Amino acid sequence: MAKETVGIKIIAVNKKASFNYFLSDFLECGIALLGTEIKSLRVHGASLVDSYVVCRGEEMEVINMHINPYDQGNIFNHDPLRNRKLLLHKKEIRWYLDKVKRGGFTIVPTKIYFKKGRAKLEIALAKGKKLYDKRETIKNRDIEREKKNY
Repeated sequence: MAKETVGIKIIAVNKKASFNYFLSDFLECGIALLGTEIKSLRVHGASLVDSYVVCRGEEMEVINMHINPYDQGNIFNHDPLRNRKLLLHKKEIRWYLDKVKRGGFTIVPTKIYFKKGRAKLEIALAKGKKLYDKRETIKNRDIEREKKNY
């Protein structure tokens, strides 16, 4: 097993992002979570479909990331779609913000996982695909599936 994958438990992957966007410049960052959210992640998982990252001032937040409410959380449960702060250095935030402003990129979360017991989110710069690019992706995926079957 590779050294980077030891101690990593993947919770959710955003497959839709890799289909809809050209992804580049991946970065691992922490997430500011509440107690019931981290418990829920360990039990139920999360969904990254239609989620994206925005920069507000000197902070970055992930929007529309769904984490199910914790079953035993009673009144302390969280809102499943609340905005969650990303833990990044200011230099990294400025670099991503510059790319978004100048290059026409957006920032999308690609996967959420546990690394050494801490929840991490992988984000990437994304450039939108045209319809013919998506058709090419489907074609390549079908070719790979055919090769696998034979």
